[in-house]
Amino acid sequence: MSSAPISSTRSSSPRSSSIGSSSAGTGDVRTPETDGDRAEDARVGGAAAAAPAVDGVSSDEAHAQLRASVRRLAALLGEALERHEGADLLALVERVRHLARRPDEGAELSRVLADVDDGTAVVLARAFTAYFQLANITEQLHRSQELASRPGAGLAHTVPRLAAALEAGEVSREQLQAVVDRMELRPVFTAHPTESSRRSVLDLLSRTAAALDRSGDPRRRAADVEADERRVVELVDLLWQTDELRVERPQPADEARSALYYLSSLATTVMPDLLDELDRRLRGLGVELGGRARPLRFGSWVGGDRDGNPNVTPSVTLDVLAQQHQTGVEVLLRLVDELVVQLASSTQVVAVSDELRESLERDREQLPGVWELRHRLNSEEPYRLKLSYVRARLEGTGRRLTAGGAHVPGQDYAGVGDLLDELELVQRSLVENGCELVAHGVVARALRTAAATGLGLAVLDVREHSERHHTALEALVDRARAADRPYGEMDREQRRALLSAELAGGRPLASAATLDAVEGTAAEVVELFRTVRTALDRFGDDAVETYVVSMTKGVDDLLAVAVLGREVGLVDLPADPDAPAVARVGFAPLFETITELEAAGPLLGTLLSDPSYRRLVAARGDVQEIMLGYSDSSKDGGIAASRWQIHRAQRALRDVAREHGVQLRLFHGRGGSVGRGGGPTGEAILAQPAGSLDGAMKVTEQGEVISDKYLLHGLAVHNLDVALSAVLEASVLRSAPVVDRSVLDSWDATMDVVAAAGRDRYRGLVEDERLVPFFLAATPVEELGHLNIGSRPARRPGGTGGLEDLRAIPWVFGWTQSRINVPGWFGVGSGLAAAREAGRTDELRAMYETWPFFRSFLGNVQMTLAKTDLSIAQRYVDTLCDEGQAALLDDLRAEHARTTEEVLAVTGQSELLEASPVLRRTLELRDSYLAPLHALQVELLQRSRAAGDDVDPVLRRALLLTINGIAAGMRNTG
Repeated sequence: MSSAPISSTRSSSPRSSSIGSSSAGTGDVRTPETDGDRAEDARVGGAAAAAPAVDGVSSDEAHAQLRASVRRLAALLGEALERHEGADLLALVERVRHLARRPDEGAELSRVLADVDDGTAVVLARAFTAYFQLANITEQLHRSQELASRPGAGLAHTVPRLAAALEAGEVSREQLQAVVDRMELRPVFTAHPTESSRRSVLDLLSRTAAALDRSGDPRRRAADVEADERRVVELVDLLWQTDELRVERPQPADEARSALYYLSSLATTVMPDLLDELDRRLRGLGVELGGRARPLRFGSWVGGDRDGNPNVTPSVTLDVLAQQHQTGVEVLLRLVDELVVQLASSTQVVAVSDELRESLERDREQLPGVWELRHRLNSEEPYRLKLSYVRARLEGTGRRLTAGGAHVPGQDYAGVGDLLDELELVQRSLVENGCELVAHGVVARALRTAAATGLGLAVLDVREHSERHHTALEALVDRARAADRPYGEMDREQRRALLSAELAGGRPLASAATLDAVEGTAAEVVELFRTVRTALDRFGDDAVETYVVSMTKGVDDLLAVAVLGREVGLVDLPADPDAPAVARVGFAPLFETITELEAAGPLLGTLLSDPSYRRLVAARGDVQEIMLGYSDSSKDGGIAASRWQIHRAQRALRDVAREHGVQLRLFHGRGGSVGRGGGPTGEAILAQPAGSLDGAMKVTEQGEVISDKYLLHGLAVHNLDVALSAVLEASVLRSAPVVDRSVLDSWDATMDVVAAAGRDRYRGLVEDERLVPFFLAATPVEELGHLNIGSRPARRPGGTGGLEDLRAIPWVFGWTQSRINVPGWFGVGSGLAAAREAGRTDELRAMYETWPFFRSFLGNVQMTLAKTDLSIAQRYVDTLCDEGQAALLDDLRAEHARTTEEVLAVTGQSELLEASPVLRRTLELRDSYLAPLHALQVELLQRSRAAGDDVDPVLRRALLLTINGIAAGMRNTG
């Protein structure tokens, strides 16, 4: 018999104080949109094996310290505001803030804001935005400090569990070694437009955090203390002087520079020590991490993601790759320079191998200039001399890659493998002559880092929409008269049969002249494939690894790219079926909607059953990559159906891959917000179906998530440590379910009910004719385009302007700004209620207690519910919507109440975030600074829309600043 849900009311915000006061509010703690360690580590069918609760700043003591730091910065911000804008402006900021926190003062607040001119509105918006920027970076710093002080996270938690499993005979050392050998976590940096902060602002905030961090060092001299105090004051003043808005929309080259800022920092300050720790801990288990192993590697979409972005042209792709490799070579040069400094081993003390001596003789012949420059200084320091030659070849490699010239043996490296050969030669000489500590220390760290970064720091993926490939093939097939009917008239099955036969035939479909002759979209697609080949020829096989096919709906979509790849020489399938095939890139389908996710398993089975395509997979090491789209599937069917179908798809893909003897590499296209798949990465990895992760996985890192996770060194180390350990644990300890099939079947049936009812409720909303007008009126989504936060347009090209054309990022962005957050929770309440009414209450509670997938799902929904504030949304609706549109808020309010009640019933809480009181209190405090920004944004939206197409630039600037500020306060845009 079903039980009734528990009701709850949201507590009121506690008292907080002002900008410019020593008792200002506080910063945020880790949210599901960013990554912290997993707070629990429940295993399916077993008791929770609890990891330390390290959700960031979580203790009362740490929270008090955080508040003290934010009070200090808020006071400095007030002083800067008064210096630059005057005491009257500071007083106005405080008046608006106090009025916004009191619902009974709504009329007075509206009057005050209506009297504020556009220029003053700019200052108001900047003041609250700067507060959030300072609060955020302070929270990140304190989170990093608290995490560093807590033992037992990441690898320190996982490796002892592996040791226990080895001791108990649950896993063999050979099995563990096999997983380690194929292990690869690849975070992929995208250029998706969700980072609203400029790099200039982020740099100032990073410097502020560094100065604050030094303030806790008891070893500092008194003069240093005073200097750091002055520096913090200067940085806060500089922050006020720095424009938060980009003057122009960034180009892909700008986005590449931003990504490279993080990638180069991670390669030099995080990867060496983290990979060293992994190696050390694995050695303790009797398992070795090979010198060329790549357990952690980075990827990028910047300059390669063409789907709907006309700014990513073939020339842009090559330019971005040149940028990457220039920066990558610079990183490797610094790595070698560090070795030169440290490897001062003298032949007066230690011997070297004959192999090394012989290599030095060859080096002298090939690089006589280096010999002339270095032999006198390093005549008795052979390792330094050897590394000087290595450095010269790296410099030559950088020049060659920049100019696009040919490789000259002995003068530069054809690929990173040549560099690794020389470093391994140094390592062998050290080992042979009793210097194992150095060989397995500093040299091994350099080897592992160079192997992981390659020459270009990250592997570029290329992505294009499936329909564009068929447009190109239509032109080629019809010109060649390769079919008995026009290609454009064929259905999917007919296209599959044609393309399968073409792939097996061995002969090219078109001549080079025909490829040159096509026009329009077909010419653009052909040029893209040629660009991929040019990139591989110029930069090496590591430059581009995967071609992602957006909106994959059928097997013909994958066979299409394989045929096009063959036409330009990326693919070669000899007529002899026993002869090895060549596939210079892999092809990955992207399943983006609920329908495609449901069909993913059967589609992969049909694809791998095609003999020609299977030969291509074999040529790629029997690895098939599959990308799962969280954002569009959530926009399509709601969060409940999206998460469940992605989970089911992973199971189906896992089983098909095993049947065909293929290793599955899943690529999770997760966004920053919960509505786009966001959430703690480590937790999400451990919540995957048993056996779906087999050592290798990719996951997107987007927008503000990149700066939140990687801007500060401590957080970068922690987040990668947690993710790396989760991949290892999931691959080794969660390779098979540990509960009976009947239990899983029952849980699946319950989730089927939740997902189906949730999807029906969600589809009822998005198909409501009132929704689009409501969304456009009650949110600033139409103003997003002026914010200049990314090179990709907010809408898909060629659409009709409806909801289906809107990308998932602005869909989430708009709802977040007005605090409705529809994508993160809508429909979940109806789904849980349907399961409860079906008599599955006890089962829902058991699922929450013991099933990582369900617990993670509800945890993320709970956070989004807590961030939703329908009283603020009411202000948007009352002011900006007409009467017919406004009624839709009642529907949203009812589902929000239902979802809150049902989540509390399942989790056994009396209020949201009851188990995280510090987090709950922090979110409430943050609301006191968000409320005035929301009120100001509503006023400015009303003015802007009244002005029509003739919006004053100062008014637009003020409005965009409120968007920026709310994004900072909410800790995410889309």
